[in-house]
Amino acid sequence: MKRILLPTDFSPNALHAIHYAMKLMRDSTCVFYLMHAYTPDLYRVDYALGSPGILGLPDDYQQKAEKALEKLREQILANFHEPRHSFVSHAALNTLKAETKRMVKNENIDLVIMGTQGVTGAKDILFGSNTVQLFRESDVPVLAVPETYTFDKLDQILFPTDYDIDFDGPTLDVLLELTDLWGANLNIIHVTPPNGLTQKQKKNQQALEKRLRKFNYELHDLPDQPLVDAINAYGQTWSIDLLAMVENQHSFFEGLVREPVLKTLGLYTAVPFLVMPKTLKN
Repeated sequence: MKRILLPTDFSPNALHAIHYAMKLMRDSTCVFYLMHAYTPDLYRVDYALGSPGILGLPDDYQQKAEKALEKLREQILANFHEPRHSFVSHAALNTLKAETKRMVKNENIDLVIMGTQGVTGAKDILFGSNTVQLFRESDVPVLAVPETYTFDKLDQILFPTDYDIDFDGPTLDVLLELTDLWGANLNIIHVTPPNGLTQKQKKNQQALEKRLRKFNYELHDLPDQPLVDAINAYGQTWSIDLLAMVENQHSFFEGLVREPVLKTLGLYTAVPFLVMPKTLKN
């Protein structure tokens, strides 16, 4: 049974991501946690000082949040009747990042699914600050869903890698579970540097191929070029339903969350983006 966290600010974009989650996991037994984290204006100074909540939370604010979550749950049940899906509603006075990390730990969450834009999201920003922070700091995979993406099926997955991580661990578990759930084809691309692979990278590549024996997959070794160009060129040639990467702090991923780079990533704006932490929760 999968335990999936669905943060929401009740915006159309957040609802769109929740609908995506229902469709993506329709053939899987899941508990979905509908989470609303909020910091009322009165409390934002308190949060900035590092001592949230000392003024006390008005009962009506908590009640409004809980009622909104219940209304959302009823809407989901009306549109997606899946007996294997159950829902838990949770509202909390906290920042999105802090409450997400708390929920992941306390509820043993496997995956976070969220929209890429919120109600105040600027149109020229690809990923809001909350999403980027979760990409970098989440202990479990985070799946960001573009507000314009229309889900049909999960058929083709693009997974760029530098072969710098240990593929024998649990890092890829969620990705491979989704691949298996939909019978998807996993397209693995690697941009080969001029000096070729190191011995460590070769060993990791072999471990990855061994782990993928029961899956449909293809390996693509591309000539040396900027990773952004390689991703977009592949996306223009082949239809991709999901882009998946490992948040690898010492490698190329850090460059991909810098704004000047993000604005050039056409594929990122078109399909859901799954970011997996290099080291998962215990």
